[in-house]
Parts: sequence; structure tokens; C-alpha cells
Amino acid sequence: MPANPATFITTDLGSGAASVAVHGEVTNACEQPLLTAHEQATDAGARRIVLDFTGMDYMNSGGIGLIVTMLVRAQRRNQSVAAVGLTEHYRQIFQLTRLDEAIGLYDDIETATRS
Repeated sequence: MPANPATFITTDLGSGAASVAVHGEVTNACEQPLLTAHEQATDAGARRIVLDFTGMDYMNSGGIGLIVTMLVRAQRRNQSVAAVGLTEHYRQIFQLTRLDEAIGLYDDIETATRS
């Protein structure tokens, strides 16, 4: 179990967008909280999900797998996914794994919701 397991806080941003703020350590142990946050955003009518990694401490390969799982669910619902707040290290991981081809990487939530 991670020392600081991730929490996910969903916020309705209006205009069919919602953010999911990520705090703590993202590992495969976080599956249910992440999927619950995505469901909350979906239930609120979000067509665009913005993952805010500003508060993330750590993410391992299991966490990357969870992001992929959430992305697949979002795509099945015709939702787009964006990410903000990634450190340079995690931006590189998203690029190496080609996640950046499916998840837009932005500098801030405002820019992510406009594009």
C-alpha cells in the first residue's frame, strides 16, 4: 500500500467540462477512487475530463495503466481527456508511452478546457 495513496476530487468546470484533481501516489491500488471520480464527472455531464496532476507525488506503471483504463472508458463515452500539472519527468513518460497522443498535455486548466 502506498504511503500516501491518491485521492481524486472532481469539480464541474461548466460548459461540459470537469476536472479531476489528483493528490498523492497513483498506483494500481487507486483503481476504484479514480473510476469513481470519472463516473462523478460523467454523471455531471462532462464531455471533457481534465486530469489535474498538480498535487500528484508519484505515479508508477500501475498508475499509468489506470490512466489508460480511464481513457478507454472516456473514449467509449465520446469524452476527451486532457492533463495539466505534469512535471517534466511525467510529461516525458506520457510521451514515451505515447499517451500524449490520446491525452492532450496543457499548462493549465483554462487552456485545457478551451481546446
